[in-house]
Amino acid sequence: MRLLLLIIVLACIAIQIPLRWGGSGYAQVNVLEQQLNEQLQRNKALEARNNAMQAEIDDLRGGTEALEERARVQLNLILDDENLVQILNDKASDD
Repeated sequence: MRLLLLIIVLACIAIQIPLRWGGSGYAQVNVLEQQLNEQLQRNKALEARNNAMQAEIDDLRGGTEALEERARVQLNLILDDENLVQILNDKASDD
């Protein structure tokens, strides 16, 4: 009976060793949880970016105001009765 108890105790210890200190035990679970949390954060950032892009697409499809704003900012387009004034900073003269 004592031999059987000793074998069971040793078997339990032998099972615990890889779980506690092995490469695929609790340490690996912690590493995987950390990777999961990092991936979830990246997914949230990408989802926010996708939502912003979808909103911009909806604005461009829905009306002319977004198109007009984009043309003004990116292409410096103006209406017939408007004047465009640009202030350029000459870095060569600052030296």
